[in-house]
Amino acid sequence: MKFTKETGEYLEILEITSANISSVIESNANKLTVLWFDSDENILAVDGVEATYSTDDIIFLTEFHKIEIKAIKHAKLLRFNRPFYCISEHDGEVGCKGLLFFGSANLPFIHISNEDKKKLGPLWDVFLNELQSEDEHQLEMLQMLLKRLLILCTRIYKNQTDIINADSDKVDLVRNFNYLVETHFKKKHTVAEYADLLNKSPKTLSNVFKLFGHKKPLQFIQDRIVLEAKRQVIYTDKSISEIGYELGFDDVQTFSRYFKKIEGVSPTDYKQTKKVS
Repeated sequence: MKFTKETGEYLEILEITSANISSVIESNANKLTVLWFDSDENILAVDGVEATYSTDDIIFLTEFHKIEIKAIKHAKLLRFNRPFYCISEHDGEVGCKGLLFFGSANLPFIHISNEDKKKLGPLWDVFLNELQSEDEHQLEMLQMLLKRLLILCTRIYKNQTDIINADSDKVDLVRNFNYLVETHFKKKHTVAEYADLLNKSPKTLSNVFKLFGHKKPLQFIQDRIVLEAKRQVIYTDKSISEIGYELGFDDVQTFSRYFKKIEGVSPTDYKQTKKVS
């Protein structure tokens, strides 16, 4: 079921089975996706990393994720675009930017309990009912339901990642850092550059990340750059030098050394390995 308006707003809810499995990938440009599995043994490779998802696992995908579907038995999909609801502009309402979406190199994932399902299940049903209502309040109602869904999922994610009781200012700092890395990783490669954007010192960033047991800020930056490099190597025909230049490296040698330091192999060898597999 889809909701669209002439002004560009778009939202859809689909029941995914083996019959329409390609819908997970199709029409994903400039959209955010919530994929809720309601069966076991679903296998997806996201950005080349394969994982198996079970009943009541939920993952959150952006337009930048490269998805290969190995198997989906049954799942629910919700997809929306920025004109419908821009999480960057309305982050104060849901707090999911940098956690559920645009969380640097990590794929956000939650597993909902029976108690969580008592809240999310009926909300999903109301979503479906509202998609069938066509009146002047439909857009507002659907946006309200989406906000409620994202708030609930964000709360679950915070609980499951042990940050629910953390200082909100520190949580926001990590979220905003993640989002800035997603936005600027092709040009900004140092912690100091992001610290400047956040009006913090590099030491402050390191201390905050240490509190949450996260990787160091520099590792987030490096992982995001290499993730994009791997995406380009696997899914495009661009040369290694072209990829390196797009990611802010002045020459192919510097890019290759950077990639090998993190991945253990050069981008050329990585490409050959993926071709063989």
